[in-house]
Amino acid sequence: MMASVRTRPLVVLVAALMLAACTKTPTLQQPNQVAQTSPAPPPAPPATVALTPDKGAAGVPASTEIGVKVTDGTVESVTLTDDAGNALTGFFREDKSHWVPDQALKYSTHYTATVTAASADGKKTTQTTDFTTMAKPGKRLGTGLYLFADKTYGVAMPVVVEFESSVPESARATIQSRLFVKTTPHQPGAWSWTGSKQVMYRAKEYWQPGTKIEVRVALEGHPIGDGRHGDMDRRGVGNISKDRIELIVENETKHMTVKKNGETIKSIPVSLGRDSMPSSSGTTVIMDKLAHTVFDTMDDPNPNNRYRVDIDYAQRLTWGGEFIHAAPWSVKDQGVRNVSHGCINVSMENARFLFELTRIGDPVTVRGTGRPLAPGNGFTAWDKDWDDWVKGSALPVA
Repeated sequence: MMASVRTRPLVVLVAALMLAACTKTPTLQQPNQVAQTSPAPPPAPPATVALTPDKGAAGVPASTEIGVKVTDGTVESVTLTDDAGNALTGFFREDKSHWVPDQALKYSTHYTATVTAASADGKKTTQTTDFTTMAKPGKRLGTGLYLFADKTYGVAMPVVVEFESSVPESARATIQSRLFVKTTPHQPGAWSWTGSKQVMYRAKEYWQPGTKIEVRVALEGHPIGDGRHGDMDRRGVGNISKDRIELIVENETKHMTVKKNGETIKSIPVSLGRDSMPSSSGTTVIMDKLAHTVFDTMDDPNPNNRYRVDIDYAQRLTWGGEFIHAAPWSVKDQGVRNVSHGCINVSMENARFLFELTRIGDPVTVRGTGRPLAPGNGFTAWDKDWDDWVKGSALPVA
């Protein structure tokens, strides 16, 4: 009986120890201790919006864009309307600095631009500006775009913009900023001035077969220098052929290699320009195709260079008058010696074959004549490597 009485306190003590081990010991709060809480975050700063043109500006060009600078927020919407309530569509430049209307503004018209931005917490800020465009300018410079929606072009067709007269260097950067190109599939490219009256756009490599090129020359009412403004907005669409055709002429062998999608499909004997009138060496593209035409040089100051002759299957390569064409009178010389006035002579049969195969925009490369192709003498965009090409841009090229 005494033994059982002694063991009962031990059981109670063990149970108490087990209970203490399974229970969290409460923390005693020290006198004057206050529970810590996180401070509320400061409110987001409101978005601020600055716009150009300045409110009330008058005489602004028809090519004016809406300059937008937003601090502490992001743009939610842009509207541009005239006093009749007509709204214009548009788009932001990649750097979001300017909103570009999809069409030239009307002359002598009042417009109101409204931009709404949102801060980080969603609060809206709206800013407006209004301006009046200039009257229709008296001095306008004619422009041209070599790209037509009903045409399919070769893989080397550049986008070519021409001006009726010279553009000063001081005006070229803003002009170039108003030339828009979209390619599908996307292929980065660059503009380059090949003279004071011509600027061209190309990609780093020939266009991918099947590319679609959409162009807007947005120069109506745009300052072009010497008190002149652009004549009109122009748009063009180019569809690039699904076949890559290349013509490569070697003066050493007096032969043309014809390639289709990288494979040689024909070798053609040629006769190039004779020693006194050598053909140009370099890469140009076919600019025009004439099934029948007349070559007339009767006004040449040198009597030895005067002639008038009917020509078949002529394909223009330069503004200076170099063509690929049928020359049945020189068949015996083709593949042997150069006897032409600078053109690429081929037989009637081969001229017909080439005429039916090629398109405007197909590249033609001539090598080894000793006479370099002059920049701008034709569509010469591909006659320079990429690093040299971008040097002709009036704006930085990424």
